[in-house]
Amino acid sequence: MNIITRNIPNTITCMNVSAGVMAIICAAMGDKTLWGMEAYNWAYIFIGIAAVADFLDGFAARLLHAYSELGKQLDSLCDMVSFGVAPAVIMYYCLETLGEPAWTRWLVFLIPVCGALRLAKFNIDTRQSTSFIGLPIPANAIFWIGYSALCYAGSPSLAQWFWVIPAIVIESWLMVSPIHLFSLKFKTWGWKENQWRWLLILTAVFLIFCMGVPGLMWLILVYVAYGIFASNEK
Repeated sequence: MNIITRNIPNTITCMNVSAGVMAIICAAMGDKTLWGMEAYNWAYIFIGIAAVADFLDGFAARLLHAYSELGKQLDSLCDMVSFGVAPAVIMYYCLETLGEPAWTRWLVFLIPVCGALRLAKFNIDTRQSTSFIGLPIPANAIFWIGYSALCYAGSPSLAQWFWVIPAIVIESWLMVSPIHLFSLKFKTWGWKENQWRWLLILTAVFLIFCMGVPGLMWLILVYVAYGIFASNEK
């Protein structure tokens, strides 16, 4: 395999971290206008781009048989930036913009700390090849996109300490928890083998259609609930 083909997955992974850095920059601007809309919306878009790159690098590695230990470690490091640090920065500036007490903003450090622990555990845990133990870190980012969007969109009470503290603590704990959750990798397309995956996809369409970006917060909560029900069936 030539050097170009071998490094295609790693190049895509680097697009992940590049988008994550852009998300952090945009998040730091809060609700200021950038390129025709609020900067935090661009942060959401860049995290979305990072998530697409995170999917495509694995797909490319499988397609090209370009697996490497470097790629595995690079993927985790980039995920830490895009799905651990970026959502924490989004929440920090969301709380600042909405005028919440300064001390509540510093609790966001739990998000990247637990995200780092989550990624480290995933890399050494052979049980997570087809499912997850703990909430995947991209799902963590999706939750905080929905949560912050709901705060900005007209529910600022969610940014008050009696809501945001338990939200940060519980969501961070979920990443390092022993809860078993199914992955979205399809081996077949049948309903019987994938009923919970199809239900999640249908739920995602419904929530996003009805609520827009804030629906992503509820989607992750539903995902956790579905995962618990699915694991209890086994």
